[in-house]
Amino acid sequence: MTDSDVQRPSRSNRILIIDDDRDLCWLIHDYLEPLGYEVVCVHDGLQGLQEAQQHEFDAIVLDIMLPAMDGLEVLRRLRAQSDVPVLMLTARGEEPDRIVGLELGADDYLPKTFSTRELLARLRAVIRRTGRRGDAESEEEPPIVVGDLHIHPDSRNAVLGDRPLQLTPLEFDLLACLAQARGRVKTREQLIEAVADRKYEIFDRSIDVHISSLRRKLGDNPRKPRYIRTYRSVGYMFIRPGDSAAP
Repeated sequence: MTDSDVQRPSRSNRILIIDDDRDLCWLIHDYLEPLGYEVVCVHDGLQGLQEAQQHEFDAIVLDIMLPAMDGLEVLRRLRAQSDVPVLMLTARGEEPDRIVGLELGADDYLPKTFSTRELLARLRAVIRRTGRRGDAESEEEPPIVVGDLHIHPDSRNAVLGDRPLQLTPLEFDLLACLAQARGRVKTREQLIEAVADRKYEIFDRSIDVHISSLRRKLGDNPRKPRYIRTYRSVGYMFIRPGDSAAP
């Protein structure tokens, strides 16, 4: 498949790149714009945060190591007011940076050794998860109801009892994926391919971080779960109402 075969968005998706590597910014810019994306590049964290707060974007590509304000602080402040998809870039390749970024609400991460095609695939995945693309509306999906939990795929919101859950786009997809398969174990490989559109890597802990965050928002105790049960070294299962919490 060539770049000309890549499906273009039906409207111009706006992407904000926050990275002080100007050559990399222009590489991304020159790759994405012919494919129908509008790309804005900013080269320090403070200006990047201001740009993200003042204008609407469909996704943000955010480096961790930035002048003026580091990428993790940008993400922390951004998540206080916005659920825009964020793809973290890191040159360090260190797992702690990735885990902290995911815990702060990043949707995915990518080491700076990425290919432009891999970046495009990740961007398309996070944009699709939020419904920010300009595609035609699909057929309405019925809500997923599990006990007192109501998951609405079309509006992409979930309500537990009478309490709306504040979920990131990836957390919502993860919850919906598990709830649809309630009573069946989903492996980490299956989950990451289903919700992130990429292959699972043996040292990839991103799903575990998102599950931990999802449990906190559900008020679920992993030792005595009501909703999500862990199968050690395998994956996770959404518990059907009335089932015993013990594996």
